[in-house]
Amino acid sequence: MQIIPLSEGAFTIDKTKVFVPFDKDKDDLQERALGSLLVEVQPFAIVTKKDILLIDAGLGFSNRDGVLQIHQNLLDNGINPMEVTKVLMSHLHKDHSGGVSKEDKILGASFLSFPNAQYYVNKDEFDYAIEKGSPSYTPEEFRILGNAGNVVFTTGDGMIDDYIRYEVSGAHSPFHQVFWIEEDGQKVFFGGDVAPQLQQMKSRFIAKYDYDGKKCMELRQEWWEKGQAEHWTFLFYHDIKTPMIAL
Repeated sequence: MQIIPLSEGAFTIDKTKVFVPFDKDKDDLQERALGSLLVEVQPFAIVTKKDILLIDAGLGFSNRDGVLQIHQNLLDNGINPMEVTKVLMSHLHKDHSGGVSKEDKILGASFLSFPNAQYYVNKDEFDYAIEKGSPSYTPEEFRILGNAGNVVFTTGDGMIDDYIRYEVSGAHSPFHQVFWIEEDGQKVFFGGDVAPQLQQMKSRFIAKYDYDGKKCMELRQEWWEKGQAEHWTFLFYHDIKTPMIAL
């Protein structure tokens, strides 16, 4: 497998849930609002024998040329966004689902950003996110999934094509799901926002922003122990320094 981090940059976020760009070479975290968290926003592309996978869809920001940032990141790594075959969504918070669709301002309509891919989205998470709305969710960015023909709504735990396993973890959001991708003896694990950073795997950290912080902590400990024993490759969506680590 080829694993490609698709960093959209570093951001600070506070209780307003607004993601503010952060230049790690110039900006000072102490000058941001009290309680601000410093995070990377980092989807992943994984090239397997069968698929070009995208794991989560980023913030949905566009660059100065109007190109969706996640599209540009893929192109910069030699991948045509139209060649993505599967989009695996851990949950629909706006920093993970903003790139699900793109608005065409001329036509006045939104279109899926990866029209040739199957999107895998937990159905309960979708329903919850539509109802819950802002500030954590932005339904107008993913509502299109409800009527799209290339969306697979998952329920509970299961398998995709015999090599991708998904499991409802809850904990960060009520219906958050995580993924294992296994090929040729390599096992890649994406824990989304239940396991967003390396340092959190190594401590008994409990975050107030999680739906169930204690469960998040317990799951991280469980996965870290099992991952070490089975030599998983961990992917970290919000880690500033370590996007992935192979054990």
